[in-house]
Amino acid sequence: MRSRSVRSFVAALAFPVAGLIALTAGGHLLFPFERITTLEGKIASKSEFFEDGEVQRILMQRGIRVHITKMGSREIATTSFDGYDFAFPSGQPAAEIIKTGRRDAYAKGHRPFVSPIVLATYREYAETLREYGLARPRQISGSDRDSPLYYTLDMKGFLELSARGKTWDQIGIGRNRRTTNGNRILAQTSNICDANHAGTYLGLVAFVRNGNTVPTSDAEADRVAGMIKPTLVSQGLPSEQMFKTYEVPEGKGVAPIVVVYEHQYFAYQIRHRQQAGKADPERVLLYPSTQVLTEPEYIALTPKGDRLGELLATDEQLQRRAMELGFRVLDSSGRATSTELYRFLADRGVPAPAPVANDTKATLPSLPLLERMISRVGECPPPTRSPGASS
Repeated sequence: MRSRSVRSFVAALAFPVAGLIALTAGGHLLFPFERITTLEGKIASKSEFFEDGEVQRILMQRGIRVHITKMGSREIATTSFDGYDFAFPSGQPAAEIIKTGRRDAYAKGHRPFVSPIVLATYREYAETLREYGLARPRQISGSDRDSPLYYTLDMKGFLELSARGKTWDQIGIGRNRRTTNGNRILAQTSNICDANHAGTYLGLVAFVRNGNTVPTSDAEADRVAGMIKPTLVSQGLPSEQMFKTYEVPEGKGVAPIVVVYEHQYFAYQIRHRQQAGKADPERVLLYPSTQVLTEPEYIALTPKGDRLGELLATDEQLQRRAMELGFRVLDSSGRATSTELYRFLADRGVPAPAPVANDTKATLPSLPLLERMISRVGECPPPTRSPGASS
């Protein structure tokens, strides 16, 4: 009787033990005594990284759960840090505000990846700019020359068209296409007062319209801000909605050209390739001939938050997933690995843009002058608290 009972117990135990081993090996189970640390973070446009299911799975394997609060980069920098373990603005201006304001508090920065500012549009608009002499294809090896996904945009000429108030109809959008658009030619951004991509685009526009020269004084910043303000007319879409608007069929009528990050477009095309078996040929990318690279900086506000920052910068699985989401991951020397990203895109059946070495690199004004210009162009309300407050 006792022998039969032991055999029955062992047989019954075999199934849950086998399942436990399988779950543990697959990384889907954490034992009750393994501690899960929940981190609170303020995040701008890079929130999609932490909302990604694969990123969440990898972090859970490392004992970390992330709870995020979404807000614009400038709002991140100018509101309370009480209860937060990290802040993750989308670019350097907001990151500098945070670090400057926390000189006497915990703040440790990590830069895991970068992404250029680009202009996302639709084929008929890109081809209209091409026929007008302002866009040229960035040819990709083995791709269809008649249907490129990527173009280089003459930024000086594009901004001059916008400054003159030219409309799409006036430059021939309907000549060879079943499209009419009487709206002024411009690139749509989110609210300049909130979003890093909008403020960065303002700095790019200022640099180009000022003869590739950076404003260096209050008077010069005010003059350039007044000159470019009409070019930066915005409907003020929330930043997290900007790319979502571009993805839906109605987006073409709402904003035919939108300012986004390169990684958002790549991630979209990877998803489209997985779902439809090919890249979306109707949504294309304009690379400004004058380029600016955004450098989102993860800022740990507590030692717990710093552990996550170290993982973002060094963990191979997280770095690979960042590449799968379209980011240019930084290598150990701090250089963006665009070559590896383009190779990854090709492996996934998504054409990559041809690299261009001779584009002009825009220089942004100093932080105080950029903030001054943003406030003047966007007529931004004053911050709710001093940026230097650490509470």
